[in-house]
Amino acid sequence: MANDDRPVYLRLRDNIAAKILAGSVGDGDPLPSVRSLAAEHGANPLTVAKAYQTFQDEGLIVVRRGVGMFVAQGAAAKLRASARQEFLEQRWPAIAAHIRLLGLDAEDLVDRALA
Repeated sequence: MANDDRPVYLRLRDNIAAKILAGSVGDGDPLPSVRSLAAEHGANPLTVAKAYQTFQDEGLIVVRRGVGMFVAQGAAAKLRASARQEFLEQRWPAIAAHIRLLGLDAEDLVDRALA
């Protein structure tokens, strides 16, 4: 997980979001229980619950009482749109500035990306 200095619940959230974006967990699929995810990552169950709560607050997971938590319909599309916006607003300006500093052009970048 990236940014190891970030709180554990955010790193767990990033891990779950990455699985949803990659398609390894799809719309309607069940998510691991709080206890099993806590055990898997060596985290406190309350920390895992906090990570899941952020998804629930954003409408990305649904809770079925007595059954478990499931990925909401359209969660991947919502996550992708949010990640794109965050990338373009927060990360891209520094990357673009670095590209200009190095004198790279679009062709250099495309050639490298396709290699």
